[in-house]
Amino acid sequence: MIGLTRRKSLLATGAAASWAMIPGKALGANGKVNLACIGIGNQGAGVAGAMATTGLANIVALCDVDIDSTGPIGKGDNEYGWNKEGVAPADTVAKFPNARKFRDFRAMFDQMGNEIDAVVVAVPDHSHFPISMAAMALGKHVYVEKPMARTFKEIELMMAAASKYKVVTQMGNQGHSGTNYFQFKAWTESGVIKDVAHVDAYMNSPRRWHKWGNVKAFPAGEAVPPAMDWEVWQGTAQPHDFSEKLHYGNWRGWYDFGTGCFGDWGAHILDTIHQFLDLGLPEKVSAKKLDGPNPFIYPLATTINFQFPSRGAMPAMDIDWYDGVKNKPPVPEGYTGDGAKKPGKFIYSKEHVFQGGSHSDPLYIVPLEKHKALLMDGTITKDFGKNSNHYENFLRACRGDEQSRSPFSVAGPLCQMLSLGCLAQRLGGALEFDRKTKRITNNKQADELLAGPPPRKGWEQYYRL
Repeated sequence: MIGLTRRKSLLATGAAASWAMIPGKALGANGKVNLACIGIGNQGAGVAGAMATTGLANIVALCDVDIDSTGPIGKGDNEYGWNKEGVAPADTVAKFPNARKFRDFRAMFDQMGNEIDAVVVAVPDHSHFPISMAAMALGKHVYVEKPMARTFKEIELMMAAASKYKVVTQMGNQGHSGTNYFQFKAWTESGVIKDVAHVDAYMNSPRRWHKWGNVKAFPAGEAVPPAMDWEVWQGTAQPHDFSEKLHYGNWRGWYDFGTGCFGDWGAHILDTIHQFLDLGLPEKVSAKKLDGPNPFIYPLATTINFQFPSRGAMPAMDIDWYDGVKNKPPVPEGYTGDGAKKPGKFIYSKEHVFQGGSHSDPLYIVPLEKHKALLMDGTITKDFGKNSNHYENFLRACRGDEQSRSPFSVAGPLCQMLSLGCLAQRLGGALEFDRKTKRITNNKQADELLAGPPPRKGWEQYYRL
C-alpha cells in the first residue's frame, strides 16, 4: 500500500485500517461530509465554496503549498477572461476559519486522517495523481478537477484504485451534471441522437503559452517565494527550478506539468459525446495540423483527428479537435451563429446536425428553425427534470444517496482519450492504438510516453496499488 510521507505514516503502519471509512457513509455531524480541500486558490477556491454552499459538507481541512499567500494570483493574465485578479489561498482560509491548515497533503493525512471523509483535489494536472491515490488508499472519497491525471498510465491506476478501495469518485467536469448531460442522455435514449458519423470540436481562445513563441528550454530558476513549498508542488514530476512561468497557472502549457488546451477543455466539450456514444478509446489518433510544434510546450494551434470503430449498432465515427486562435472548424449549412466566440462542437448524424457549447450548454439542431419545429411537435423536449448539481451529486454519493455522474470509471476512458490527443500534439504524425492491449503499436516513443518518465525520487510509492 502507499506510504504517505517520508516520516512514519499511519498507512505504512497499518493503523489506517482502524479508521478507514465505509464507502457511502459519512462520519461528519448531521450527516454532512467532512471535506478536505487541497489546492484552494482560483479554481480550487470556487470548488470549496460551491461544496460548502450545498449545505452537505463540513470543510475541516485546507491544504495548499501557498496556504498563506495573499495574492493577487495571476493578475491580468487569466486566459479565461474572468476573475482577473485571481483568488489567493489566504482568501479561502478566511472563509473557513475553523478548518485546519496544511501545506503538505501527506502531513494532513497523517494528522487528520480519521477526521476526513472526502477530499477535493484542485491542484495542477501533474499532482492530481499522487494526492488522489493517497486519498483512495485511505478510504477517502475523491473529487478531482479535470483531467483526472496527466498520463495514460496514471489514469489507468486511478481507475483501478477506485475499484479496489470502493470509494466514491467524481471528476470536476461540472457540465456532467448540467442540462447538456440530461439532454444528451434523453436524446440518445429516444433516438434523436443516433448514427453519428463525425464531430468537430473547438476551443479558439488565446492561451497563456501562446505569447512565449518558440521556447528552447525551461525557464531560468528564480527565488522560491518564502511561503511556498516548492518540493510538494513538484510532486511526482521531474525536478525543475521555481519560475513564475510554471506557477501560477502557467504550468498548463508545459508537457511536464499540464495537458494543454485539449486536456483542459476537451473534458468539458466532449464529455457527453464520449459517454453516450460509447466511444471508449480511439484506434488511431493523427495530427492534421501543428502550428509551432515545440519540445517543451504545446503548439500554438492544432487539429487532431480521432478514429473510433463501430460500437454495437453505432457506426464508426471520427472527431476533429481544433485549438488555436485562428484555427477554426467549418460550420454546417444553415448555421447562423458564431461558433468561434466560445468553445463548442458540431455533431453530424445521419438525420440531424447538432451545435453545442461547453460545460452545461444545451444542444441545438441546425438550422434553428428545424429545432423549433421539432420542439413544437414534441419530437424533442427542453424539460429534463430537476437534478442535483455536480458538487451536490458528489456529496450525496458520499452519503450513499445518489451515484456520482462522472466517476473514474466514466471519466477515465475520456481522459485517456485526451492524453492520446496530447501525445499527438507533442509528437505529430499518426498513432496507431490497440484498444485491447492499450498500447501504441507504431511509435515506440509515444508508447513509452503512455507512462512517461519515472516519478521523481521519493514519490514512487503512489504508482503501487
